[in-house]
Amino acid sequence: MSEKARILVVDDEPVICKSCQEILTEAGYEVETLQSSRAALERVKEELFDLVLIDLKMPGIDGMEFLRLVKQSNPEITAIMITGYSTIESAVEAIKLGSFDYIPKPFTPDELALRVEKALKTRYLLQENIYLRRELQAKYEFSNIIGKSKKMQEVYKIIEKVAPTDSTVLIHGESGSGKELVARAIHYHSSRKDKPFMSVDCGALSENLLESELFGHVKGSFTGAIITKPGLFEVADGGTFFLDEIGDISPAIQAKLLRVLQEREIKPVGGTKTTKVNIRLITATNKNLEEMIEKRMFREDLYYRLNVVPIFLPPLREREGDIPLLVMHFLNKYNLERNKDVKEISPEAMKLLEEYPWPGNVRELENVIERTVVMSDAEMIRPEHWPLNIQKKTINLETIIPKNAEELKRLKKQAKEEVVGEIEKSFIVETLKRNDWNISKAAKDVGMKRQNFQTLMKKYQIKP
Repeated sequence: MSEKARILVVDDEPVICKSCQEILTEAGYEVETLQSSRAALERVKEELFDLVLIDLKMPGIDGMEFLRLVKQSNPEITAIMITGYSTIESAVEAIKLGSFDYIPKPFTPDELALRVEKALKTRYLLQENIYLRRELQAKYEFSNIIGKSKKMQEVYKIIEKVAPTDSTVLIHGESGSGKELVARAIHYHSSRKDKPFMSVDCGALSENLLESELFGHVKGSFTGAIITKPGLFEVADGGTFFLDEIGDISPAIQAKLLRVLQEREIKPVGGTKTTKVNIRLITATNKNLEEMIEKRMFREDLYYRLNVVPIFLPPLREREGDIPLLVMHFLNKYNLERNKDVKEISPEAMKLLEEYPWPGNVRELENVIERTVVMSDAEMIRPEHWPLNIQKKTINLETIIPKNAEELKRLKKQAKEEVVGEIEKSFIVETLKRNDWNISKAAKDVGMKRQNFQTLMKKYQIKP
């Protein structure tokens, strides 16, 4: 906690107010005390408090009524009820009204300090959770799916219509085209936005591991199943489940997935009982599932269950006018994240990007911009800053053929330095990216001393 937590103690006994203030001030909190519940009600309207300690039995407005009134005006306030009249009934009522905890008198300084610390930690975790949810929702606003092309406008319209419903969605698109971004946008604009969003890449797991991950398993169902583990479908209950590369799942898992869609229930590996689940399913594929159906590689009945609302995500090469928008978005992003100051991209450099076919789609473009921003020392990116496959350099033999032995030696040295430089730069950047830009971890990962790794970083002015 960077700032002192503010605590209000409300008790009609001066000795309790004084002892609470001493204990909690010593623990590092900013404490205010009041002996009137009416005065305290006015005070919480004027000032923000992180925690209120309330005495149950007070003249006028008692602790229960005070708690009810405070929660009406400030539902997020954290409260602890303190009293010398401890009963199970009053404790239950206080918790129902929104009290975080219930502490009977007399209490020790340690007991009070620990309960307050626990209440405040829970409050901060809840606040952080709310903040992160808002951040995620903002991140997956439609405005953050970059593109003004006609094909992307059609995608936006479908997302907007389908998001508020519970319909199953199948996203068709090449690898790297942004399928998960679309799935998340649908989730964060649905009524399930405050529930989990689970994502699984079906192509990254073996059949047995994928089955266990999705449906869970019971203890002893296979070698290594030492505990009963719930599946991710059960964990995501109430939320959205995104299955990427759905065309990679085996016939056995296809059959189990069909049951999930038809019956809304799952059965764990090795189990006999079924569990009801309430999820919205979004799937994605880079394969032609209709061709797979003809070859009997994919179930037709499952396909129609999945393909209720199809979304066709265009490859980057077909998104006319979108590349400059994406480039500037990624340029701003990595300038900020990598503490760089690349201001612009020359028209010639942008033209090369627009002419390149982008087989890896938006993911490849983002990778190129990040790497170029990290490696560049200039304020403007020019064609020579791009990777060689994008530069598409043509060799003019007349200008590079050496006229004598000295020129041959010089050109060989120059070519060697350029190639080695590109390799070293790529080596450093990719290693840092793989290790979340942690220099110590990166150096250890490639078997180098940290000092030597940093020397290479300084050589190419690469900063984390």
